[in-house]
Amino acid sequence: MAATDNGYLTEFVNETTFYNRMVLSHLLPASVWEPLPHFLQTWLRSYLAGTLFYFISCFLWCFYNYYLKFNVYVPKDSIPTRKAMILQIYVAVKGIPWYTLLPAISEYMIERGWTKCYSTLDQFNWFLCLVYIVIYLVLVEFMIYWVHKEFHDIKFLYKYLHATHHTYNKQNTLSPFAGLAVHPLAGIIQALPHVIALFIVPIHLITHLSLLFLEGIWTASIHDCIHANIWPIMGAGYHTIHHTTYKHNYGHYTIWMDWMFGSLKVPLVEDKDSFNEKAK
Repeated sequence: MAATDNGYLTEFVNETTFYNRMVLSHLLPASVWEPLPHFLQTWLRSYLAGTLFYFISCFLWCFYNYYLKFNVYVPKDSIPTRKAMILQIYVAVKGIPWYTLLPAISEYMIERGWTKCYSTLDQFNWFLCLVYIVIYLVLVEFMIYWVHKEFHDIKFLYKYLHATHHTYNKQNTLSPFAGLAVHPLAGIIQALPHVIALFIVPIHLITHLSLLFLEGIWTASIHDCIHANIWPIMGAGYHTIHHTTYKHNYGHYTIWMDWMFGSLKVPLVEDKDSFNEKAK
């Protein structure tokens, strides 16, 4: 149920205030952020943490896949160029201040008691908490599938919002940095299902924030072109097909929605000898 008790709502504010202090106190002088209103502190925390996480995770991902494991996972002619990665970073850096408005707004709505979010586990038993998480994820998966599909099917939306991301349509132009290289409004709209689900399914605040955090990891991993073939995960192999065909594999975490609605295309698994020959 939606939180309405003032004392209960205070728990949300106290919790988000703790997160703000935990992040901002390590990154900025207190004189810079303490005078700011709570909402701006929350946005600043999301922005700084999101930016750091983007650079650290993507650099480590690229370093491991393209340098430490050079020619092991990706043939050398499929490794993204430095120019492509710099362009992706440029687009992402421009968009991150806008993307991070969404978690700040979602926390504002949670603090006001407008959602079904809860802050303590004593409201539901563990089994029910897990059931709600599953329902939440299914709803998010369903909504993101259709949002993504409409970005392709509606020409106006594709031209003015989604085409920015599909500039990267070959293996040697796709990299983990491409995950956030999207039009700011498109990025916000594609993440909206996480916020909409808060009004439908009871979910713990930490779970909600963790799943938003997971988005960063996920968007990096599905743009590295490395096909792990872990059923039913919508991994990079599937998403690379999406970037090269434009009409398959719109799903998010899993292949189920594409399978249900007839847009699934399964990657062809190269045999090892063929891959090694290509990598020479």
